[in-house]
Amino acid sequence: MEQHYKLFRVRELADNDEDFVGALAAAFIEEVPVDAERLKKAVAAEDYYDAYQAAHKMKPTVDLFELGVLDTLIEVQDWGKFEKKGLDISTQLAIVISAVDKATAEIKTDFGL
Repeated sequence: MEQHYKLFRVRELADNDEDFVGALAAAFIEEVPVDAERLKKAVAAEDYYDAYQAAHKMKPTVDLFELGVLDTLIEVQDWGKFEKKGLDISTQLAIVISAVDKATAEIKTDFGL
């Protein structure tokens, strides 16, 4: 439990209400993988605006669950925001996607989702 994510800040936000912690975990499962897929597609299509939007939307949840890739996600976000044409962001994207995939699988198991 909690190898690829942390619940400290989640529990703090939830004031240790475990039902709310579970609801936040469910929200993570519902939203973050969808946003990560959107981010992958946007980067592949060099859709800078959509990449920025997807990464920006993911930031608070990635930060709250402490996936450890916030700075890397911000790099991907800024690639889109500032339309950094010619910059290969694939390594950073892969790091973010891997962290999201691992956290998603672990949260599903830990919370029975």
